[in-house]
Amino acid sequence: MRFKNYQHINVEIGGEIAIVQLNTGHKGNAFCLETISELINVADELSEDMSVHAVILSGQEHLFSVGMNLNDPLVLNPDQFDLQTLRRASALGAKMCRAWENIEALTVSAIEGPCLGGGVALSLACDLRVCSGKGLLYVPEIERGMNMSWQSVPRSVNLIGPAKTKRMFMLAEQVSAQQAFDWGWADYITRPSETVKQARELAKKAASMPPMSSRMCKQAINVAANALNHAVSYMDADQLVLTQYSEDFKEGIDSFLQKRPPKYKGK
Repeated sequence: MRFKNYQHINVEIGGEIAIVQLNTGHKGNAFCLETISELINVADELSEDMSVHAVILSGQEHLFSVGMNLNDPLVLNPDQFDLQTLRRASALGAKMCRAWENIEALTVSAIEGPCLGGGVALSLACDLRVCSGKGLLYVPEIERGMNMSWQSVPRSVNLIGPAKTKRMFMLAEQVSAQQAFDWGWADYITRPSETVKQARELAKKAASMPPMSSRMCKQAINVAANALNHAVSYMDADQLVLTQYSEDFKEGIDSFLQKRPPKYKGK
């Protein structure tokens, strides 16, 4: 058994299977920029490790992640940073998702409980998704005055189609595990606390396959499914920066932190 030391994630590699657990140290297992950077680094490492044939991404026992930490200074007070710093930081999430999508081994996201915003975006970059019966998907970015970034829009459209993506992103509908399964977002539903167990079974199956054939097949499938993804979403990081300078963004964050309904003015 091999272990790698990171501050915000736990990595365990046993034989041909790697398990990456989000352990961010923030309330709700929220992402910070350091978490995102570590997830990029571990994805790059796993991509180069030819002994790893399957990767499981999990959260905590009761939840996957509530997404980006809204108390992060770059989110809470973007006007205190220069445009270049804000733009580079906003592009990190898309870089993380691309890094996970580019892992040649099969990737399985094991989702217990709530999975929000950036957690949904990262799970979309994995090959398969296993949800607990008590799982819940919720994308609040538009509702908070932001755009949906991290190049997740085309991935979602490829997976569940445009109408359901609009319901999930534009209307911020909360999607149950059963609904996610019915939509084709989730590939498997398990009893609570058994998502990693199911993900292990899938990982073992993947690890039993000829590794070179599997890697080439995954690459071919991704190229066919995602050929236009970058072309239609390469500007979403800049769009996020634009929204962060709007009055509606500030109102969205303030209303969330103050636990009150937002009052948007289109400014």
